[in-house]
Amino acid sequence: MTIHYPNGQSPVPGQAAAKATPGPTSFADRGMTLEAEINASNDYYLATGQAVIHKKPTPIQLVKVDYPKRSAAVVREAYFRRPSTTDYNGIYRGYYIDFDAKETRNKASFPLKNFHQHQIDHLAACLKQGGICFAFIKFTRLDKHFLLPASDLIAHWQAQATGGKHSIPLAVIEQTGVPVAYGYHPRLKYLPAVDQLIARQKGAASNEQ
Repeated sequence: MTIHYPNGQSPVPGQAAAKATPGPTSFADRGMTLEAEINASNDYYLATGQAVIHKKPTPIQLVKVDYPKRSAAVVREAYFRRPSTTDYNGIYRGYYIDFDAKETRNKASFPLKNFHQHQIDHLAACLKQGGICFAFIKFTRLDKHFLLPASDLIAHWQAQATGGKHSIPLAVIEQTGVPVAYGYHPRLKYLPAVDQLIARQKGAASNEQ
C-alpha cells in the first residue's frame, strides 16, 4: 500500500506504523518495533492506573481500494489528510505528556532527518504551555532507548540552520537524555524517566523565577 504525506514526501524508511502486539511481555520479544514496545507499555500503565497515554490516530483519505473478494478489501493507495504532529500524548501525574517515537539503525548518532519542521513546531508549542515533551529514541542495533528532552531536540534542529550537524551524536544523547530500561511489566519502564524530565523542567522553571 502506498501512503503519501500532505507535503508530498514519502514515509521515512523504518518509520512505518506497526500494529501493537498485546499479550504478555517477554525479553524473548526483543526486536519488536519501538511503537509496539511503547504500546504494550502504555497498555500496562493504563491497566494499572499509572498513566493515560495513547497513540494518536492519523486520519487517512483512501484513494484506491481493490476488492479481490466480496468479503475483503485491499487498500492500494491513501493520503494523510493533514501533516501529523507527534505519535503519542496523554496525562501522567497531572502533566500533559507529548512525544514522538523514532528508531535508527545508526550506532553512533541519531539523524535529525527523522523529524519534520511541523513536528518541531508542535513540540515547541506544547513546551510553551508547560507540557512534558520529548523524543523517545531507540538505537535498534544497540538495543538502547532514551528519552531526549524536546528542548534539546529543538536546539539541535535549529543549529542546523547555522552550520550545525544534521545528527545528534549518541554520546550527547547519553549525556542529555534519560535511558529507559527493559522490564517485564511494563516492557519499557519509561515513566521513571519521565519523572526525571518533570524534575528537570520544574527545576528550570524555579531558576527562571
